[in-house]
Amino acid sequence: MLTHKKLKAQALERPDVKAEYDRLEEEFSFLDEFLKARAAAGVTQAEVAERIGTTQSAIARLESGSGKHSPSLSTLQKYAHALGCRLELRLVNKTSKPTRVVKKQANG
Repeated sequence: MLTHKKLKAQALERPDVKAEYDRLEEEFSFLDEFLKARAAAGVTQAEVAERIGTTQSAIARLESGSGKHSPSLSTLQKYAHALGCRLELRLVNKTSKPTRVVKKQANG
């Protein structure tokens, strides 16, 4: 039986799969930051939803990236604030190595 890790490695050997995986890397990385921040805050999807006035299913769609449209900047800010964080949006030169930092917003 293949493990997830082995299946992924095997799939990525195919050039078409690798190209699509690489194309989606930024989106997956971004979504991963949201999941890590929520886990670090110890908050459930339902709790985030309640804090920003939406449904748990809407938060699940936001976190999975499976929506018909991209969330607005306002929605992303509300999500971050519900976790005690702030959203930072930066443009980074493509030749720079990405850094992933989740910053907690200072209370006060």
